[in-house]
Amino acid sequence: MSSPRTTARSGPGRPGYDLDSLLSVAVKVFNEKGYEGTSMEALAQRLGITKSSIYHHVSGKEELLDLALGRALNGLFGVTTELEVTSGRYIDRLEHLVRRSVRVLATELPYVTLLLRVRGNSAVERRALARRREFDEIVTRLVTAAVEEGDLRPDIDPALISRLMFGMVNSITEWYRPRGDTSVDQLADAVAHMTFDGLRTRVR
Repeated sequence: MSSPRTTARSGPGRPGYDLDSLLSVAVKVFNEKGYEGTSMEALAQRLGITKSSIYHHVSGKEELLDLALGRALNGLFGVTTELEVTSGRYIDRLEHLVRRSVRVLATELPYVTLLLRVRGNSAVERRALARRREFDEIVTRLVTAAVEEGDLRPDIDPALISRLMFGMVNSITEWYRPRGDTSVDQLADAVAHMTFDGLRTRVR
C-alpha cells in the first residue's frame, strides 16, 4: 500500500489546497457519507474547487482512500517498531503497544475511523484489511509470549484477549472527541488499567 505523499504533482494548483489538506477534507466526507456514497463531484463541492483541481493531486477517490488508510496503518505499525515494543518483558511491550495505539487513534481519529469501517469492497480495502490482520497477529504474539512468561492469565485464549483488548481500543472512535474533558494520556491510562488489571497474574 502506498504511503501518504506530502507534495503535490507538478504544475499549477489552487492556493491553500495541498495534498494533506485535500486528504483531510476527503476523509471527513468519506466518514460522513461513506466511501461508496461519495462522488468526486461531492468532494469538489465540499472543497469549493473543480474536479480537475483534485485530479492535479491524485488520480481519483480510490487513491485518496489508499492514502488515508495508509496513514492510519502506518501510524499503528510505527508503534510496533518502537524500542519499548521490541525489548523487555512481553507484558510491558504489550502495555506500551496498547497505550501508544490509543494515542495514534486519538491523533489520527478520522483516518483510523475510516480504516475501521472498510469491508473489503475494493482492492485498496482488501490490502488494508490484510495489514490490519498483520497488526492483530503481532498483538496476539505479544499476548501469547506474555502468557508464557507467566505475566498474563493462562486461562483465556490469547487470540480472544487480543480481540477484546483492541475491541476496547477501537471503540474509542465511536465517542472520543479531542476537545473533550479527557486527555489522550488519561484515555490511554484508563484503557491500560481496565485491560491489564484484570489480566495480570501478579500485582505490581
